[in-house]
Amino acid sequence: MKKQLLALIIALVPALAMAAPAGRLDPMQPDIYNFESLHNGARLFVNYCMGCHSAEHQRFSRTAEDLGIPQEVIEENLILSPQQAYNDQMRIAMAPEDAEAWFGTVPPDLSLITRLHGPSYVYSLLRGYYLEEGRAFGVNNSVFADIGMPHVLIDLQGEYELVCDPNSTEVRTIDPLKGTVANPRDCFRQVRAGSLSPAEYDQAVYDLTNFLVYVGEPSKYQSDRLGPKVLLFIFVFFIFSYLLKKEYWRDIKH
Repeated sequence: MKKQLLALIIALVPALAMAAPAGRLDPMQPDIYNFESLHNGARLFVNYCMGCHSAEHQRFSRTAEDLGIPQEVIEENLILSPQQAYNDQMRIAMAPEDAEAWFGTVPPDLSLITRLHGPSYVYSLLRGYYLEEGRAFGVNNSVFADIGMPHVLIDLQGEYELVCDPNSTEVRTIDPLKGTVANPRDCFRQVRAGSLSPAEYDQAVYDLTNFLVYVGEPSKYQSDRLGPKVLLFIFVFFIFSYLLKKEYWRDIKH
């Protein structure tokens, strides 16, 4: 049994290493009860991500019901393909074989991306693009080196160049005099402004990541509502069980 367990651990190590992000991650605390954030995140996902990435484990109707979005709003603003309907899954029209021919690989489904890598990974990845000559799309990423995905939000963020390595230990060291940590974002210098300010772009990326966190576990709302009821049932059941136990043992003792 010990040998089998050891073999399983050894087998998992390469997979874990491949799944681990290479760059520094900025903390991101999701809030799936911030519905304004989720509404904006859904809009950003449909308009900027669903050209290549699907969320096939999620339905438009489920999104509408959970987030309190009227059906007509979903149909007018989020369902952009005439082949899709309100109750359909959030799939893309691009065929996998076409995607592989155009991009070299099939873009992954994003339904569980935040559960696989964590929300901080997605948040940091979308903030980590910078210009680099010689790349296929003209950009690279400080979180995912040699990334093969274009910067689809570049019109919102603008263009940045890298003036230092944000993943270096020097950037993360604590200043002994000031007691502060250097900000790795200082390694990014804007060379062309986007349609959003840096603060507005960070909020947009937060909203998009927040929506993907919700998509990764849409049953969270139901479990949160059901949890207190289950605990109340267990508490009441415990009282009756305890009284029944006392009744049984009273006959045994006598």
